Amino acid sequence: MIDRLMTALVCVLLTAAAPSVSAQDYSAPSVSISKEKVKMGGKQYFSHIVLEKQTLYSISKAYGVDLKEIFEANPGLEETGLKMNAVILIPDKSSEEPDEDRRKKKENKEEDDSKYIIHTVRWYEDLDVIAEKYGTTVDLIKKANNLKGRKLKNRQKLRIPVEEESAVAQSFPDSNETAVKTGETDGTSGHEGNVSEESRTAGERTAIMPIIRDNTIDVTLMLPLNAQDSTAGSRSNMDFYSGVLLAAKELGDSGINIGLDVFDISGGRTVSGEQVRKSDLVIGPVSYGDLGRLMSDIDNSIYVISPLDHKAEPLAASYRNFIQVPTSYSVQYADLARWIKEEKTPHDSVMVIYEKGLRDRNGVNTLTQELQANGIEFSVFSYSILEGRNILDPLRRKMTLTAKNHLLIASESEAFVNDVIRNINLMIHEKYDVSLYASSKIRGFETIEVENLHNANLHIAASYYIDYDRKDVQDFIMKYRALFNTEPTPFAFQGYDIAKYFIGVRSKYGKAWTAVLPVEEEDMLQSGFKFTRMHVGESEIGYVNQAVRRIVYGPDYSVTLSEDL
Repeated sequence: MIDRLMTALVCVLLTAAAPSVSAQDYSAPSVSISKEKVKMGGKQYFSHIVLEKQTLYSISKAYGVDLKEIFEANPGLEETGLKMNAVILIPDKSSEEPDEDRRKKKENKEEDDSKYIIHTVRWYEDLDVIAEKYGTTVDLIKKANNLKGRKLKNRQKLRIPVEEESAVAQSFPDSNETAVKTGETDGTSGHEGNVSEESRTAGERTAIMPIIRDNTIDVTLMLPLNAQDSTAGSRSNMDFYSGVLLAAKELGDSGINIGLDVFDISGGRTVSGEQVRKSDLVIGPVSYGDLGRLMSDIDNSIYVISPLDHKAEPLAASYRNFIQVPTSYSVQYADLARWIKEEKTPHDSVMVIYEKGLRDRNGVNTLTQELQANGIEFSVFSYSILEGRNILDPLRRKMTLTAKNHLLIASESEAFVNDVIRNINLMIHEKYDVSLYASSKIRGFETIEVENLHNANLHIAASYYIDYDRKDVQDFIMKYRALFNTEPTPFAFQGYDIAKYFIGVRSKYGKAWTAVLPVEEEDMLQSGFKFTRMHVGESEIGYVNQAVRRIVYGPDYSVTLSEDL
């Protein structure tokens, strides 16, 4: 069934591909150097969007690279040619080191790596357990990994020092355990890192969830596909569908028999609870409204996964069978406050900036509450856009020239955020040291100059981010290109991540799979999954995702995950 669906989708995608520009229509194309850069395979690239009438020749001349270098950075491009709006990678020649420097660095890294064993942290491990396992000390592990504290993350990679004089490094391959521990509590069932015994609530008890292989899974996918429509929304949903299909194919190859029912709910079409009553899990719909209508019509034994809408999280407070994947802006703001606590020094200044007269103050309230909870002193500053040209003096009075200014923007209004960043860049030109913090929505604002974000050392707590340097990301891109003859968009990554994770967990633990969601933390290609249960009083309701990826815009135009800095 999956193979038939994939064949049909490939035909749709190929049919919808834009025709190439003929030689007779050619006019001298204008090629602007992209300001977006990515790092992959240890090299830095420009991320260039192909515009109408641009050619490989004109692009190569604009960037000062050879055609061969472009083809090497984009496997398959030489055969398929350019497509309008496609994203291609252009080597950044300014970032390249001389061959001799690269060779020495590689040799030094290989020599350095030989002194360590790489250990992947499991959710139940702390530094004491890991040190004992390898016959080393906590201090040595902390020194080898530049750890300031004892907190670890699930699936974090640690370098374990190898003592040459003794066989202390004992290698224990990760076993296919037959049970995991999960907290079943009257008040909390979430798992936050390595939970100490002192932090456990009195009502918490340990339950054992056996691994039960269920190799037949029925999945329902609801998306407004409308394949004949060329709008960006429809195309994005088709990309999401493509990612789901690729995940389903891989899971099918591993022995899981997946029955996938796909419903196109564009144009106001609806799906009844009766139509999905035999599903093991439902992915979609997309919008808050469609999700709400579906939840009110289905049995609470059928779990619905909200795949894309950040604002759908309130449904998790009403339905115990609702799973919210995108992290809300409130979760992102809470993480920004914790991030500042980790980075600030005693002399730094912290300020929350928001729009005067703001009706929805959830972001402001979350930020101020989290800052207070973390013991951080801060000031607040609000103004209206009409006042934007006259706020520099009030800003100067609240900022410091002798230390760093950590500025948090509590707004999702593009016009206001754009005005704040314009004013902050004026302050930066006056030699104020600034680090700017914002929610992930800022990445979608088209009117903001990217250069200004890099100048302001922007910090983002985001639901989604793709690290193109990861091998599994590169493998996914190659598979996607080969199958669909196009580049994967973020929607394709999201569809893949969601299908791969949830179908995998459902197959692994059978019908009781949701009980282990709080401990089945995973770092997927584009998203992290770290679920906790919402509570209303003493009642457990739906699941929400608490995982974020911290992104930093560097002055060298890099966009990097913070743990890689």
